[in-house]
Amino acid sequence: MINKITSDIESVLKKIPDGSTIMTSGFGITGQPIELIEALIDIGPRELTLINNNAASGERGLTKLLLSGLVKKIVCSFPKSAGSTVFSELYNAGKIELELVPQGNLACRIQAAGSGLGAVFTPTGYATKIAEGKETRKINGKNYVLEYPLIADYALIYADKADRWGNLIYRKAARNFGPIMAKAATTTIVQVNETVNLGELDPEAIITPGIFIQHVVKVSDI
Repeated sequence: MINKITSDIESVLKKIPDGSTIMTSGFGITGQPIELIEALIDIGPRELTLINNNAASGERGLTKLLLSGLVKKIVCSFPKSAGSTVFSELYNAGKIELELVPQGNLACRIQAAGSGLGAVFTPTGYATKIAEGKETRKINGKNYVLEYPLIADYALIYADKADRWGNLIYRKAARNFGPIMAKAATTTIVQVNETVNLGELDPEAIITPGIFIQHVVKVSDI
């Protein structure tokens, strides 16, 4: 019987080795798997590369992860935003690396990984520093930059409900990057507010099929 729900999240997170690339969902704190991230801090894998929309805001979750010193590099669209101060201090002190990716490109590159594409051409960033050193091409009279997929070893995402197969339903804007990150990682771990019996989720409402999910944990069990 397939059952991806676990109450022993520590044993799952302990499998994440040093040097891993980890995607975390969230638009600011909305849809951020805060409890999963903070549980990861307790495990302590080092030299992590983090892929997220922004470089932390508020006082929990990603902010604590950055302060822990476990992250060597972050790939994001908004390294500085409202409520974000930790990243700037770390970056100016030379304690963290940054790969700046426009938000549309970030989503596109994550989607490319989940779709099995080798690379994508995008007009965003052409003739800017973002395009320096990258292949460019004119297609139908328009200039494009070649961008490669963003692939992760692990994705930590947030959803509202899941069944034991790992089928997911999100709540409003908390969906954000969760669905595409789930497809772009080798192993996806999701924290949910509620687990339900198989068959209780409306098939028309399921956004992420369980085939992309390896582990489900309720917030109360983290």
